[in-house]
Amino acid sequence: MPSARIIGTGSYAPAKVLTNADLATLVDTSDEWIRTRTGISERRMTTGAEATSDLAYQAALRALAAANVDVADVDMILVATVTPDMFFPATACVLQDRLEARRASAMDISAACSGFIYGLAVADGLLRLGTFRTILLVGAETLTKIVNWKDRNTCVLFGDGAGAVVLRAGEGPRGILSTHLFADGAKGPQLMIPGGGSRHPISHQMVEEGLAAIQMSNGNEVFKVAVRAMEDAALTALKYNSLDISDIDLLVPHQANLRIINAVGQRLGLPEEKVCVNIQRYGNTSAASIPLALDEAVLAGRVKAGDLLLLCAFGGGLTWGSAVIRW
Repeated sequence: MPSARIIGTGSYAPAKVLTNADLATLVDTSDEWIRTRTGISERRMTTGAEATSDLAYQAALRALAAANVDVADVDMILVATVTPDMFFPATACVLQDRLEARRASAMDISAACSGFIYGLAVADGLLRLGTFRTILLVGAETLTKIVNWKDRNTCVLFGDGAGAVVLRAGEGPRGILSTHLFADGAKGPQLMIPGGGSRHPISHQMVEEGLAAIQMSNGNEVFKVAVRAMEDAALTALKYNSLDISDIDLLVPHQANLRIINAVGQRLGLPEEKVCVNIQRYGNTSAASIPLALDEAVLAGRVKAGDLLLLCAFGGGLTWGSAVIRW
């Protein structure tokens, strides 16, 4: 079977910066309170006219340019998001039209903050089977549009952004070595948006009750579950590939909370210089966080040919997962 290689990365974040000081004017919080609990100093925020597909489009263009791939050669477009432009058509279809990728099939993936890992698994499987040769995978979110600005426990966490990768089937030892996906629907209510779907259809009452915004029932419990889940997913990936943590050149974790990232790195025994962190500038961008951080690492020269990368994520659903990539 061929391997699935990432041959280009790209990312994009809106121009508007929302600082902790800005948030302090909206809700009872402070820069010190936010930084000590999350590690976040600022995040990017879309304007009213910007949608998720707009961010995805910019990230996709940069990834295609980096890969030196013509959009006409893209066979499939996957968009991982929980903030689609609309229920349907899929944001991937909107992006396909915007890119004029006429040959490409398109679909969205909804796995919250684990969406990019889930997308890698789908792309990897399709490329290995030979179904497609070139796949564009995008993680894009506009989470500032779905937060409750009166809830300081959640509104300080999230930001908007997008990251993209171009994957192509190839021969040889480089590429995605494995992906590992997990879920626990019983714990889904810990982190969710209860309204807007068929369970609680759109209505004035639903909006007034705050059911259309992100809800986190127990932040401390989510923190504990996230650390355990990401550690377990990472260890599963290492064991599957007969690797030791010392073999890993760079850990690219989901950027949910700096304390979570630090805890996972420490449990795995990775030095800080081998952990990719940019949450201080973007906050939690859900499915966009890993590809956004990966693109920044590539541009900064932190990723070289032959390097072993370990990716891991945790998100609503609850979902979590990991991947090992030989660059």
